[in-house]
Amino acid sequence: MKILVVDDETDVQALFEQRFRKEIRNHEFEFAFAFSGEQALAYLKEHNQEAVLILSDINMPGMSGLELLDQIKRKSAPPPPPLVMMITAYGDEENYNTAKSLGADDFLTKPVDFVTLKEKLKTLMHD
Repeated sequence: MKILVVDDETDVQALFEQRFRKEIRNHEFEFAFAFSGEQALAYLKEHNQEAVLILSDINMPGMSGLELLDQIKRKSAPPPPPLVMMITAYGDEENYNTAKSLGADDFLTKPVDFVTLKEKLKTLMHD
């Protein structure tokens, strides 16, 4: 499963690569990283939207995760848009409600609970 992680904090890449080391080595998951909404859209366009899942932070400078979500869900060309899981600050109800109305498929809160995330990803793989 190809996953695009979008977050303006660049240390997220090392964190995901460390937490998913075994799954990456076993070719269960393949991660790509974008550090802005604009980079994420460019990646999707360049790779024909091959990502199955996008994990996106909401609060980013420039294009926010909500704007990225809107672009992906409403304006993407075929194939169908990937699943989008938003990462929110704990208790951020306004952004949560906005993301839900824009078509977010699921939510995680920061700091990310990697045990829960792995469970969700493995469920998605088997659906």
